[in-house]
Amino acid sequence: MNIYDISKQANVSIATVSRVLNGSTKVRPATRKKVLDVIQSNNYTPNAFARSLGLNSMQTAGIMCADSSDIYLAQAIYYLERELRQNSYTSMLCCTGYQLEKRQHYLQLLLSRNVDAIFFVGSNFIEEIEEHNNYLYYAAQKVPVFILNGHLSGKNIYSILCDDYATSFDLTEHILHTGSRHPLYFHRTLSYSGKGKREGFRDAYLKHGITDNHIYSCTGNLDEAKQLLTYLNQEKHIAFDSIITSDDELAIAAVKYALAHHRAIPDDIQIAGYNNSLLSRCCTPELTTADNRVEFMCVTAVSLMMQLFKGKEIPSKTTFSGNIVPRQTTKFQK
Repeated sequence: MNIYDISKQANVSIATVSRVLNGSTKVRPATRKKVLDVIQSNNYTPNAFARSLGLNSMQTAGIMCADSSDIYLAQAIYYLERELRQNSYTSMLCCTGYQLEKRQHYLQLLLSRNVDAIFFVGSNFIEEIEEHNNYLYYAAQKVPVFILNGHLSGKNIYSILCDDYATSFDLTEHILHTGSRHPLYFHRTLSYSGKGKREGFRDAYLKHGITDNHIYSCTGNLDEAKQLLTYLNQEKHIAFDSIITSDDELAIAAVKYALAHHRAIPDDIQIAGYNNSLLSRCCTPELTTADNRVEFMCVTAVSLMMQLFKGKEIPSKTTFSGNIVPRQTTKFQK
């Protein structure tokens, strides 16, 4: 039995059967009961592909992220899946890594599964070379594209992101107002989000007339980040009284460095992270961090998708402010 047989037995249209199968409220109770009675009497189990014939929709969204083991990306995936599920959508997750060819491959895979929309989680999906973004423009020709924590202009592309520049500027200013005059900035990559964080830090210390500052990149693990800080201080003789980082993991490496070298936190050195991840509350002392409100971002993204599917106009770019979360690694309070 299929939905065509059900429509004949219930004497309703195929579209009505599809609406009943997908829980639509646009069906009269008597009609709904008639369709459900036919389904129950025939022990019919709806097939996702069969349902899509009536609705032209698989009720499925694709999610692409670089690395689901990343604590920030894992959070985003959780919130996206939760919101999609609450709106009767299933999700297909693809962990692409950071190579363009892999991203293009997984994009084609999702499109071949007839997903209704694709969420790209993280600004790393936006390439500096414009032509390398063609895969995103191509996807947007097929389905709505939602980019979380990054921005790309284009038809059918919708960006939802935290103002990382303003949040990083605010965080740096809080630390400088406590008397820090030798800040150091520690970051991983210069993605769209990464550039905003770095520029926020730079403009804050320039506003305060500080020229003794340092910006360094570290793509390694906790131990490697800690070793780099030790090298900068012990071998390069670079002095710093505060460390501001692009993510909480790097900030914890800074805490480990400070404890290993008997530098009092926060009296001798202040440390701040970014993302307000679980890591920020697990370390000792607990970490001051910036909350880029990942849950709010994901809830907003799915809400915009649902509004779009209802025929409403939605903004191509939605920007919100981050929050500073003071804890024990800095001198300033709430």
